[in-house]
Amino acid sequence: MGAMPFSNLFSSRKDAGGLSGLTNFGAEDKLRIVDEIEQSGALGFWATDKQGNIAYLSPPIALRLGIAMDEVIGTAFQKILIPIEGEADGRSLGLKLNTRKSFSNLSVQAKDPRNDAVLSLSGRALYDEQTEFTGFRGSVVDITDDFRAEEEANRLAKFDSLTGLANRHRMEQRIDSTLHTFCAAKRSAALMMLDLDRFKQVNDTLGHAAGDQLLQQVADRLGSAVAGRGEIGRLGGDEFQVLIPDLDDRGELGEIAKKIIQMLSQPYSVEEGRCTIGCSVGIAIAPYDGVQRDELTRAADLALYASKNGGRGQFRFYGADLEHEANLRKRMEEDLAAAIEAGDFALEYQPIVELGSNKVVGLEAKYSWQDEDRGRVSPDTFLPIAEGSRLIIPIGEWALRKACEDAVQWHDSLRLSLNISPVQFEANGFSEMVEKILGETGLDPSRLEIELNESVLLGDASKVDVTLSHLFKLGVRLTLDQFGTGKSSLAYLRRAPFNTLKIGANFFEPVMGNDLGDMELVRAVVALAHALGMETAASGVHAMPLMEELRHLKVNQVQGFVFSDAMPQERVLEEIANGDWILEPTDQGNQRANRRTVFRRIGLIHEDHYYDVTLRNLSRSGAMIEGIEDVPVGTMFVLDFGGGQLAVCTVRRTMGDTQGLEFEQELVDDGAGGLCTRHRVSPYELAAAGAPLEALPAGKHAMANAQSGAPASYAKFKLSKNAPGQN
Repeated sequence: MGAMPFSNLFSSRKDAGGLSGLTNFGAEDKLRIVDEIEQSGALGFWATDKQGNIAYLSPPIALRLGIAMDEVIGTAFQKILIPIEGEADGRSLGLKLNTRKSFSNLSVQAKDPRNDAVLSLSGRALYDEQTEFTGFRGSVVDITDDFRAEEEANRLAKFDSLTGLANRHRMEQRIDSTLHTFCAAKRSAALMMLDLDRFKQVNDTLGHAAGDQLLQQVADRLGSAVAGRGEIGRLGGDEFQVLIPDLDDRGELGEIAKKIIQMLSQPYSVEEGRCTIGCSVGIAIAPYDGVQRDELTRAADLALYASKNGGRGQFRFYGADLEHEANLRKRMEEDLAAAIEAGDFALEYQPIVELGSNKVVGLEAKYSWQDEDRGRVSPDTFLPIAEGSRLIIPIGEWALRKACEDAVQWHDSLRLSLNISPVQFEANGFSEMVEKILGETGLDPSRLEIELNESVLLGDASKVDVTLSHLFKLGVRLTLDQFGTGKSSLAYLRRAPFNTLKIGANFFEPVMGNDLGDMELVRAVVALAHALGMETAASGVHAMPLMEELRHLKVNQVQGFVFSDAMPQERVLEEIANGDWILEPTDQGNQRANRRTVFRRIGLIHEDHYYDVTLRNLSRSGAMIEGIEDVPVGTMFVLDFGGGQLAVCTVRRTMGDTQGLEFEQELVDDGAGGLCTRHRVSPYELAAAGAPLEALPAGKHAMANAQSGAPASYAKFKLSKNAPGQN
């Protein structure tokens, strides 16, 4: 049945509330005005029969919905219109009609997803003289433009206009609502803070338009890496945030962080050229590291700060020790700046020995800082801080000049080796600075060996190539340090002008089946270097058996305690004054003393007893402890690493007061080169035991769930003389 004209519809229903009584102006004139309004599209009208099917709909409205009039009549309203998602009054139109009550300004949208029309409906029920319900009649307004404009304004208020990611305001709301809901339900959530490394360099060299394109690509890659598991936000600049609900497994979180770092570190193509950046990630987990947004955000920020200062391109989990570490770093940064002015730095030199002849062929310059309050400060302690604050640039320039001045006094056969920070290498004018210092000190460029970490290859490819090419043309030797621990590609290695591949000490940490370390991987590196016409060097060689194995693998050069520690310039001059400098390897160095310093106290739980023991060795699958005696094989323990980290383990070997343990669940990377447990003691469990629900403090948590009033058993093991506090 075709739709009757609007005027006929109303004139036939005068007794049901139509337009009767229009005498002065005339009913037909008024109906004509209504028809004109309807045809203009400013206001439409609708009516249904008592079954709720459409009896009339203004043609302009039907046209806006993309539906032919002959398809509209007799169709239920809810088949063509649905409620707006998220609207306060979200009840369906069908429910409104079924209740037979008047309603006004109900926002609905076209059910067809291809049509963006949004309408505002008002209507009232009609009854005949016998009070029988006869249907609905009402008005309809097309509010599409206003609604979509408001929707866009709301979107802009919640989302970043450049990347389409959630903005800071929305992320704060999401974190607040998630933590509030999850706390009640005893659920966990992880927060990642991300900061792009070297992004400022892209803006400075390629321009802000390139930086904007880069940020858009970063957003796309983040979406792929997170893969819908959480919400991603851009806080501004090059700072991003990822909220991942229902995940407290630090193994999984570490893998997500590694994937993010790997994906964001791949080269980007923008209109102005190609560029490469990096990414640092800090991770905090609720409720372990905080139960309020401010707590959790601050924890993730501290973890991010630690990852950036640890060398960038890393991830770190929050730990209570980071609070103390951050304060120490700040004070040390201030003292470093003062030490530069006061000239408190010195250089020492560690011999590099040719394995075939035991002849010293070079010396590597090592930083030395004698602080008035701290005493002798290890380079491993202050160099990461100097890099994070960029103080390494003036310190590094001083070191290069001083080392070249010292090396001029050596035999011409001795090379000078100096490790260069990525921050130094990326600084403007680095290669020109090297050329200037060589010219002013008179050192033959072929005697200078610059060691570069693999992370320098992740910088701006064109700039890296130009700098390496300049150094190569100067005649400077180049060594790729810590090879095999970074992300450099073999293709890059083939075209870069490196003379030597250097194998780091981390290769020589004991692994399953070999106390000397990963010798198969060392063998592969040596074969690769020889195939590419490069020499090989190994650092951190502290034992005779390891040195002999490296000699067997045909490693060219070695440095470490097995030959000599670093020494001052005066001692170097004394040694070379005697002619050829030959060093005999020895096991009498300070290897053992240095390794003992990495031992630390941990807790051991057996039944309801707690022991303090010494952790001697640690791997993913097990550990070696020292401190208790008479422990049979097969005994089960729980190790308490602190900070709520508990690991169930079984004794597999026992030797006096030393036990070899196998973990029930393997440990995972902690992002700082160490290991941690996947899970921690839940603050929800601590709260159930009577403790307040709050961020997990540092310290012992193993006995938190012990039943109060439980009878104590006799301790089955006794502490040895080597146990902590027993010496």
